[in-house]
Amino acid sequence: MITRDKTKVVHIGGIPIGGGNPIAVQSMTNTDTRNVEATVAQIHALEKAGCEIVRVAVPDTEAAAAILEIKKRIHIPLVADIHFDYRLAIESVKNGADKLRINPGNIGSPDRVRKIAEAAKTAGIPIRVGVNGGSLEKELLKKYGGVTAEGLRESALNNVAQLERHGFNDIVVSVKASSVPLLIESHKLLAQQLPYPLHIGLTESGTPQKGAIRSAAGIGALLAMGIGDTLRISLSGDPINEIAVAREILAAFGLRPYGPHVIACPTCGRTGIDVAKIAERVEKRISHIKKPITVAVMGCEVNGPGEAREADAGIAGGKGRGLLFMKGEIIKKLPEGELEDALVAMCECL
Repeated sequence: MITRDKTKVVHIGGIPIGGGNPIAVQSMTNTDTRNVEATVAQIHALEKAGCEIVRVAVPDTEAAAAILEIKKRIHIPLVADIHFDYRLAIESVKNGADKLRINPGNIGSPDRVRKIAEAAKTAGIPIRVGVNGGSLEKELLKKYGGVTAEGLRESALNNVAQLERHGFNDIVVSVKASSVPLLIESHKLLAQQLPYPLHIGLTESGTPQKGAIRSAAGIGALLAMGIGDTLRISLSGDPINEIAVAREILAAFGLRPYGPHVIACPTCGRTGIDVAKIAERVEKRISHIKKPITVAVMGCEVNGPGEAREADAGIAGGKGRGLLFMKGEIIKKLPEGELEDALVAMCECL
């Protein structure tokens, strides 16, 4: 049983994060935000995949202006990602952004940070303080001899303090690193000192396969410690892939069960069917199901039903035939060629 840290509750649009609320799944578009049609199309695809909060880059005033039209056509909260220019943050707020993501350290003078805080406070939206190992302040790099967990923590605390000095405390904090051990250690330190929700994720994790594995290692470790209120998986390429990985990680910890979970035996000399291919086909054929169910594809009539007795539905193949079972109880024996269709039909009826 995972006991999550209880942090302050912050609302991003209509989604509450922190305080034990469900961990929200985020992603970021990789379209040109100024291209409203392309950006809206990608956000719609992300919504369909299960994304709950989306972030867009705001590199200039045209991108900030585009937020107004984008917001009208999407159904999930939108976060404006700002670097350096405080005026872009203020324009994004005016145009309907549900949250800002800034690093106060690269915004400039305290007065500019104050203006952003005042704009967000007036609009009633939160600010995510984003600290990244790749942009750690020079003085902290010198103080700690490079990018360290202690340096990331100090940067986050300093930047949060800037907002607090201006009476702003509707804050979310993220500390990103591309090193799994550094990610884990910096969050362990930070979680002990801040009451605010933590946005977790391994930045620049890499290509879809390896990035998913590395993200699962880092984010999974944090979730196991009860750390994390919202997350993003950062993968190169199509951001749709990020949602699938995030959902699988949360489901694996029993934190956010999503749709079917297909389990399959690793196969051995007793295997009577092509487990890998059948499992892949079944996974695709039942991907439309929203109910969280466990589906088993086992390769052995002898041990299959028993090993997967907790599965809601499953098959266990023999030579030219196999068993259809539910919760470990055998329902019927079928020819091998009928097993897959029978399993899919059972899943759709659950």
